[in-house]
Amino acid sequence: MSAPSVEKGIQFIKAQIDAPVASFFSACVHCGLCAEACLFYTETGDPKYTPINKVEPMRRIWEQEFTLFGRLKSAVGLARPVNEDTFAEWETLVYDGCSLCGRCSLVCPVGNDISGMIRKIREGFAAAGYAPEGLIGASTRAVEIGSPMGVKLPAVMAQIKHLRDNTGLDVPVDAKGAEYLVLLSSMEIMNFPEYLEAIARIMHQAGKTWTIASNAFEATNSGIQIGVSDIARQLVKRVVDAAEGLGVKTVISPECGHAFTAIRWDGANLIGRPYKFEVKHILEVLDEFVGQGLIRTEGMEEARLTYHDPCQIARKGGVVKQPRNLLNRIASNFVEMQDAGEMNWCCGGGGGVSANERADELKLTAFNRKKAQLQALGVDTLVTACANCRLTLEEGLEENEMDIPVVGLTEMLAEYLVEDDKEKA
Repeated sequence: MSAPSVEKGIQFIKAQIDAPVASFFSACVHCGLCAEACLFYTETGDPKYTPINKVEPMRRIWEQEFTLFGRLKSAVGLARPVNEDTFAEWETLVYDGCSLCGRCSLVCPVGNDISGMIRKIREGFAAAGYAPEGLIGASTRAVEIGSPMGVKLPAVMAQIKHLRDNTGLDVPVDAKGAEYLVLLSSMEIMNFPEYLEAIARIMHQAGKTWTIASNAFEATNSGIQIGVSDIARQLVKRVVDAAEGLGVKTVISPECGHAFTAIRWDGANLIGRPYKFEVKHILEVLDEFVGQGLIRTEGMEEARLTYHDPCQIARKGGVVKQPRNLLNRIASNFVEMQDAGEMNWCCGGGGGVSANERADELKLTAFNRKKAQLQALGVDTLVTACANCRLTLEEGLEENEMDIPVVGLTEMLAEYLVEDDKEKA
């Protein structure tokens, strides 16, 4: 990429203003529903966090460049230019105050994809050099090392060896012709190694062939989070090349929301061609296995628990019924949060917010919504299906001195698998 500059940023934003974006600005009726759907506005009460305000620099460029009214305003000196001060003022709104959760887009009465526009405007901010250091570092590491958190293959192989030595379970690496290619996220590798063990146990019982790729084990796409399509494309292509090289039938996205969005919904568009394989979220695969009788469970979790829907998985990915099918199979006291499913409130850490240290205080303020939801239910356990959500939820619970463990659904299901000796009997 060439050196960042404000002019370059303006040109990048201008390039993002296609027909759908122009129609969004023309169609906005200023009803305010997006504001009431936004976690950062409802929990701060500050109008600057309203979703439509976050794309104001893009709206100004659209008005000035593509509308007669805007050109007339510019001619008489009434237009508000987009300049260095604009980028400096809006950077924290574009990155810190938006998790790209999509709740605002879902409630818009005229169908404006506001979160999509915020993602587009990040292209311009990144090009102008206005992006959080944490996301810049994550993107650099993702390109140069292969992981936004700096996880290298030896660390993964060490985890695999540890798993084999302690359980006897094998994790195939670069196995050609396997049915499934399993992707991981850095957070799972570093913070939740039990996820890989759960996958190995489930695949073993289901009798499925699977593998991970030594050159593309990482699923997280920091290019989408920071707003650099070139990086996002490179990271997707790395996975696609590995999957097609190994000849797998299905790529499994891990318990990571943005990873699922990147490889399942954005990937083919980014590389400009369809895949030669399917992409499914791990919860979709687990639900299929249970439905086909490939894995069996016994016993039930008796603790009162609820499920947090990761935004990218449920609201944007449509994976809503599957986690409930699984939970109802292994939990006898599962209760729903208010606004569960497609309308669930974000944890506050998505869209790169969790990688952005300067946003920590705002993120904890946003957590107040989730805090209220959990207090209303009085649950003993919180289940989710995204490693990033899991860490954000754990941080919020600790900060608020709430003693509620957070567990991943995949590993919870693995805990209730029928043991091999019982299968044989």
